[in-house]
Amino acid sequence: MSPPRGVVVSGASTGIGAATAVLLARSGYVAFAGVRNEADAARLRAEHANVRPVFLEVTDDASIADAMREVVSSGVELFGVVSNAGIARGGPLEHIPIPALRKLFDVNVLGALALVQAALARLPSPGGRVVFVGSIAGRLAMPYNAAYSASKFALRAIADGLRFELAPAAIAVSLIEAPSVDTPIWRKGVESRERVVAALGDGARPHYRPALENLLRFVQSQQGRGMPAERVALAILHALAAPRPKARYVLGSAHGLNVLALLPLRLRDRIVRAVQHLP
Repeated sequence: MSPPRGVVVSGASTGIGAATAVLLARSGYVAFAGVRNEADAARLRAEHANVRPVFLEVTDDASIADAMREVVSSGVELFGVVSNAGIARGGPLEHIPIPALRKLFDVNVLGALALVQAALARLPSPGGRVVFVGSIAGRLAMPYNAAYSASKFALRAIADGLRFELAPAAIAVSLIEAPSVDTPIWRKGVESRERVVAALGDGARPHYRPALENLLRFVQSQQGRGMPAERVALAILHALAAPRPKARYVLGSAHGLNVLALLPLRLRDRIVRAVQHLP
């Protein structure tokens, strides 16, 4: 019987990352679950013996290097990396602070690639696997969510380019494109939009506040209705385990949003305005 192979999963404290780490462990892999505090590490250790938490902050090069050294010193052969860590930020682009936008890209784009760069030297060639957790927002930029979409558009470009560049080495690169997922990012997204609404000053354009309040009500209504994180984890497992993984995994209702993204621009804009009750 061959020894278990290892997979690094970033952003594994909650949501998709946690579900993925547990599923991988139960499927015979060693999941090196990236966390940022001991409480999350202890909770994940209790889930399965094959879940091995590592402290990992994807925006910190030293943290990535330390985590990779811990993986290497474990003696487990590293087989794949799942770049999942991400944050959300909503609001009108006119009012999103540039430092907040830099942080969004630092986590969702640069951090995602930095982890993969660190792991690639340890992945088998042929046979290694790279999985990026993107979003259908990377195909369709919606008003007041465009900053998050921009980061996921960029991640899709990175996944596409890396897939071509690593093809001669027979290292597969997959991108997961899910719709809204039932994870804590919903709660965090609501809190972010509430802060944005509260922070709009008297000088803000008058249509921003009602549009944001409509969006906030919609987001709140969707809490608990998103795709289960376990469903996304299954797609990630397929990308890691299948003999011929897909380049892109478009999940659930993301198919409909992808169709919307492909419509002629004027028609698409009319539909978006109608759905979001925009002027």
